[in-house]
Amino acid sequence: MALSSIWRRGGWQRAFFGDLTVRLFGFASWIPLIIWVRYNVADISNIHGPSMFPFLNEDIDTSWKRDVVLNWKWDCKQNLHRGMVVTFRSPYSPETVVVKRIIALEGDLVRTRPPYPDPVVKVPQGHVWVEGDGPEGKSIDSNTYGPIAIQLITGRVTHILYPWRKFGSVKWWEYKPRPWLPSSRDFEAT
Repeated sequence: MALSSIWRRGGWQRAFFGDLTVRLFGFASWIPLIIWVRYNVADISNIHGPSMFPFLNEDIDTSWKRDVVLNWKWDCKQNLHRGMVVTFRSPYSPETVVVKRIIALEGDLVRTRPPYPDPVVKVPQGHVWVEGDGPEGKSIDSNTYGPIAIQLITGRVTHILYPWRKFGSVKWWEYKPRPWLPSSRDFEAT
């Protein structure tokens, strides 16, 4: 009789749905925090395309697998250095976030690559010069659209999470850049 009276009064429904409601509310209360962290602190990103080959996506021609990185967004526009790998909004297509390496900082002279019209350019205040690690013609970077505003930077790639053989922090300070400092003869010619 006790079981049938609980059934008739709906006690099991209140107990079940009450507990479910509390659990769902508890889970849902974390969603804003997760979204805030993703947009302001850090994000896990898949890297597409060959522009950072061979540093990222070294298996681009042999596999569908793509590198997965930790994109650190907190305070990402401060203390930028040559060699850092950053994410930023494309000047041509602002809905697209791209990954490139910082080659030069504001005030630096850069020897450009085609299709940039000038052989040497001085990076203006509040801008950086970014390039992909891949061969010429495989990257749409500052050689296409010029120096980018620091305000377009959305994050720094700090760790490679996948593939497992490359797992670890990005040692940007070990990057050996191409000789980009122009000679004084190049600067006088422009």
